[in-house]
Amino acid sequence: MPGQKLKDYLKSHEVKYESIIHPIAFTAHRTAHAAHIHGNEVVKTIILKVDGKMTMFVCSANERINMKLIKEAFKARNVELANEEEFKFIFRDCETGAMPPFGNLYGMEEFVSEELTRDEEIAFNAGSHTELIKMKFDDFKKITHPRVLKVHT
Repeated sequence: MPGQKLKDYLKSHEVKYESIIHPIAFTAHRTAHAAHIHGNEVVKTIILKVDGKMTMFVCSANERINMKLIKEAFKARNVELANEEEFKFIFRDCETGAMPPFGNLYGMEEFVSEELTRDEEIAFNAGSHTELIKMKFDDFKKITHPRVLKVHT
């Protein structure tokens, strides 16, 4: 069942969260609309290849990522978006493209946009295209330990 690994992890860390069921949606913007949540609260999980290594980057649905700034922030020679075929095997318990922003659950280094740290709460895919998890950003940060990147001018 998509999301069970995530829910078990949240429960084991005694993190309070809300599960939100919504009509099927495949983009962060459409998910926010379907769940009746502001786009700043819904986050998208982006898988990047940083000098060939799969890396998780998390930002709000309303953010546009600037690959040049991301490349500079990583001090990398090459940064590109990974395609779903390249990473779907990592997220076997999730529907393709609906992975939660928990790199630590999937053996991936995780980075978050500095903009995201200003949010009190965040909502994200729970492993499916029809369920979100909503929780406090501070709890998210405490159990995922992401590195923060400034990727805006």
